[in-house]
Amino acid sequence: MADLQPRPNLSRIKPYQPGRPIEVVARELGIKDEIIKLASNENPLGISPLARKALAENIREGNFYPDDSGYLLKEKLAQRYGVDPEMVILGNGSVDLIYLSAFAYLDPGDQLIMTRGSFIIAKIATHIMNGELIEIPPTKEMRHDLKGILNAITDRTKVIYLDNPINPFGTIVGREEFDRFVDHLPPHVLLISDEAYYEYSTDKNYIDSMKHLMAGKNILILHTFSKIYGLAGLRIGYGIARKEIITALMKVRLPFNASRMAQIAAYHALDDEEHVRKSVKVNEAGKEYLYREYDRLGLFYLPTNANFIFVDFKIDAQPIFEKLQRRGVITRPIPQYGFPTALRITIGDEHQNRKLISALEEILGGASQ
Repeated sequence: MADLQPRPNLSRIKPYQPGRPIEVVARELGIKDEIIKLASNENPLGISPLARKALAENIREGNFYPDDSGYLLKEKLAQRYGVDPEMVILGNGSVDLIYLSAFAYLDPGDQLIMTRGSFIIAKIATHIMNGELIEIPPTKEMRHDLKGILNAITDRTKVIYLDNPINPFGTIVGREEFDRFVDHLPPHVLLISDEAYYEYSTDKNYIDSMKHLMAGKNILILHTFSKIYGLAGLRIGYGIARKEIITALMKVRLPFNASRMAQIAAYHALDDEEHVRKSVKVNEAGKEYLYREYDRLGLFYLPTNANFIFVDFKIDAQPIFEKLQRRGVITRPIPQYGFPTALRITIGDEHQNRKLISALEEILGGASQ
């Protein structure tokens, strides 16, 4: 009898590596003092207060299955964006919907095009489906090369994945260039516009993807409650697209992929405009402080439209990551994205940012380990 083997294409997949949890670092390194996590782009202000209140009031309903249709939350999202509720799909975070797009649209040999260094889940999903991954190098400014992506399209291209801002760079493409790009897409291609961090962008030139959806384009717009609303631990995101696209995604999703508590929290978080304003304010203040400090330390970084900053140390970043951990600061090494000399570092609150800079000063100044 032959040994059981998984599908051969799975050999190309390296499992996704999330940021390290505080509990794990504390246990492994025996750290008793404060540990701050700047690895996973979580909101330092925590859960939306309105969502937290709703969770406390409804936690006793945790024994019930969720509404699998997500009726109330979809209705509220549809009203916010001026679309039909049948144009909305909920997911176990927006990352879930990237997988569903691959499951629904990629046959073996079909192509997905993305920027090299973009959020890695689209790459993993393509390999799961035994599709052909086409990676286009970013521009010298570490932005999407939209012309290069258009030139790479063939009759086998089924999906284009654009994260805007790009994770882990934090860069965006502007509205006019995005509009031209969408206008040139052939009708057999689905464009995924992953806008997980869009609430953090204060750039007035940020894209208007909704107008392309309303014009009938094959675009799937992804948003999440994980970032600015602080619901990362509850795992809920959503997508907006034409009804035909949503119908296809619904056919391949798992039942109850958005939990009852997540739907309740998200429903109330949408009303928490004050939490969103405070989160943006804290993020903007953190950016200004960290830009100044990175400049002072002579570090290369990319100005960001998100709540993280790509910092390139121009040397192997793994030892820096490890030294930061020993000082109670968890960051994110990104060699799997092709950048072994860089760290992606979440923008924290004032205390967290100052602790990060203090630790970097010790490390880069040659302090003892």
